[in-house]
Amino acid sequence: MRRRHRRQHSQPELDITAFMNLMIVLVPVLLLGMVFSQIRMIELNFPGMESGKGTSAEELQLVVTLRPSGLTVATSERGVIRSLPPVEGLQDFAGLRETLKQIKQQVPEKTDILLEVAEEIDYQTLVTTMDTVRSYPAVVAASVVQAELFPDVSLGNATAGPTVDLARAGEGV
Repeated sequence: MRRRHRRQHSQPELDITAFMNLMIVLVPVLLLGMVFSQIRMIELNFPGMESGKGTSAEELQLVVTLRPSGLTVATSERGVIRSLPPVEGLQDFAGLRETLKQIKQQVPEKTDILLEVAEEIDYQTLVTTMDTVRSYPAVVAASVVQAELFPDVSLGNATAGPTVDLARAGEGV
């Protein structure tokens, strides 16, 4: 007769040190990656969408028209203030910023602006224009901060002519 020897079956120990090392490295890398992948959101106002708010005739309306042929800054009081043709095929954002800074010095309490955009304008140009009309870099106490220009941006379609009444068109700020 044969004897059957029962072998003792033992459960091998689970070695998770490699997995723990992976987690120790992976968790900080993923947490750092979250900081750099934030989604940016731009708040917009659309003309005529707010009920109960009407624009009065005396209120200054500032309009920046963005077309492939250039930028136009106009107000309801003075008409076209400045036309900025493209510089080397690109829109003149520096000229727009300087014009808006001069307007902001004259009417510091104004925060809203209407941005009229032609259909031919690409998305990146639109976002750059919106960033330009919202703020500009300024040096305060030896550090660069974003100074406010016109943070309340409303969007509209650029028609054949500007939205504001240009009967009293003037040049210069």
